[in-house]
Amino acid sequence: MHRIDVQALRQGQRRALAKAITLVESHNPEHRPAADALLAEIMPWTGQAFRLGISGVPGVGKSTFIESFGLRAIEQGQKIAVLAVDPSSPVNGGSILGDKTRMEQLSRTEGAYIRPSPAGDSLGGVAQRTREAILLCEAAGYDQIWIETVGVGQSEHEVANMTDAFMVLMQPGAGDELQGIKKGILELADLIVVNKADGEAKQLAEFSRRHYQNALNLLTHNGFWSPEVLSVSALKTDGLEALEGLLQQYRLAGAKEIPAKRTRQNLSWFERLVKDQLWQQAIHGTLREDWLRQREAVLQGQVSPVTAAQAVFKPT
Repeated sequence: MHRIDVQALRQGQRRALAKAITLVESHNPEHRPAADALLAEIMPWTGQAFRLGISGVPGVGKSTFIESFGLRAIEQGQKIAVLAVDPSSPVNGGSILGDKTRMEQLSRTEGAYIRPSPAGDSLGGVAQRTREAILLCEAAGYDQIWIETVGVGQSEHEVANMTDAFMVLMQPGAGDELQGIKKGILELADLIVVNKADGEAKQLAEFSRRHYQNALNLLTHNGFWSPEVLSVSALKTDGLEALEGLLQQYRLAGAKEIPAKRTRQNLSWFERLVKDQLWQQAIHGTLREDWLRQREAVLQGQVSPVTAAQAVFKPT
């Protein structure tokens, strides 16, 4: 497991990429030095892909959308890697973890790579390994890296903070369903895509599209891009060409801003890693005795959590 063929990885061999991601995902502390060395070695070949976040609640048709949109991109000569950020189990409504089997055509297509994250981990841990997997996929020559999330809670913010653009899939809806859209999603989204715009739902999808666009217009958006809303039918592949056009416009408009956005994301990632290292030092390293002493004092109600936390790093 420690020996990763970097040349095979650079040639885009799926087996080498899978082994590399498995290495960086490993919980075994003995594997971490090899994972760190691998990431350092492949860094010169990273950063060239377009990173797209895709979110949407279960039932919105994400797997159908990703397969249709992915196959279209591959037909145009692109290589697509699809990664999942999902700490839940596939049984409890997970995303790609359960959907991979429903994207059989895409998973078998040359030029596509689908990788689910391991279930049951803390979101922060999954997100960190997904960031590392992005770098490995870029080194393997993939042109687009799609990061998919189940679309509930903190996962949306995690994905938005590791991608160049963030897309939210919505179902055609009316009344309370439309009113219930979270403001936080609107603030994160660069694109809102109303899926399943076909058959009897086509008119409802157009109504939903106008409603979401009006809602977006009420928000103040800073930066180079005003979020757009469009309706598509992934099943019938209607509207996918227009979506491609919007993403191309986004990339052109953000030619200067996207690199700056990535720099901010890298700084945020770095700061989180430093905090994680401090936490590990507190509970496992040189500060462990002080941490245990102050933890017990908090449990006994002898000191406030604020005082105890400060005392860990300023032992008497």
